[in-house]
Amino acid sequence: MRRPVSRPRRALLAATITAAALILTGCSTAGPSAEKADPAAGESATTITHALGAAKITGTPKRIVTLGQGSAETAIALGTIPVGMEEYPWGSDDTGYLPWVHEAVTKAGGTLPKTFTGNTELDVETIADLEPDLILAPWSGVTQEQYDVLDKIAPTIAYPEKPWTITWDDQITTIGKAMGKPAEAADLITEINDTLANAKRPEYAGVSFSYIYNTGPGTLGVFFPGEQRVAMAAALGLTVDPVVDTFTETEGTDSALIGLENADKLANSDLIFTFYSDQANRAEIEAQPLYHAIPAIAAGAVVAPTDQPFVTGSSMINPLTVPWALERYVPLIDDALAHVSR
Repeated sequence: MRRPVSRPRRALLAATITAAALILTGCSTAGPSAEKADPAAGESATTITHALGAAKITGTPKRIVTLGQGSAETAIALGTIPVGMEEYPWGSDDTGYLPWVHEAVTKAGGTLPKTFTGNTELDVETIADLEPDLILAPWSGVTQEQYDVLDKIAPTIAYPEKPWTITWDDQITTIGKAMGKPAEAADLITEINDTLANAKRPEYAGVSFSYIYNTGPGTLGVFFPGEQRVAMAAALGLTVDPVVDTFTETEGTDSALIGLENADKLANSDLIFTFYSDQANRAEIEAQPLYHAIPAIAAGAVVAPTDQPFVTGSSMINPLTVPWALERYVPLIDDALAHVSR
């Protein structure tokens, strides 16, 4: 699972970028990359400015590569299966793919995207070999150093302000603009909002929750309302515990690491949503007295799925994950709600 507190390992990243520069230098004077750098005359161009630069997209992208989360799903929903996407082994099933991606591509009779490593070990050689005409990374942690290399391969769209903080609807809007399908993207947003509205449960009204995480013993983090996994739960009619407004964001995370010593601040959360890296992590964290003393934890009013694909699917709002996750989410919430004393 993507952890909001991970930071790039500079030494490894420097080696990756150096290798990428050598690769790109070797192919910069000929072949597909050179052709893509010279837009065809008469084609319309769209420029999208973001935190790391600006992407000028000419014509309609046909070979899309995606980084981070959610972009592959939106591209598929807009009618283009990416030629490549960042791998996500933590949330993949036995097919090696995120199940909703595998299902959608298989149903469409398309070719599954080639997967490659991301994060600090970003496989730029494979990305270059895929000969993309657009790289989508609006919800990612791509660094300036990585972006500078990627942008030499193809127009690359990073996040608008900070890593991992774009809202789900802005992500879809951005991708729709980049693909030349703004109206279709707007329709997808409407469809998602309608799906979430239809899933809203009246019995959830007035039920507060906090979405928390850990990075090991002694740690405690709380996600902010705009973070997509929180937005997914809130859309079902639950209310984010306003205590989150008193916390200070840990830079680049869309969350606050408040420390286990502040666990008592979650005393008014009726439900706790969380996830664990594995069963050993869960046992270790739940054995901590301060953690177990959180009223919702002590009562068993906890939504903590153990199925890794579901943990991933419920943390992203996009055209493929929402219908896939909702049918699995509501029973877990109902079970936790049965333990709330009100």
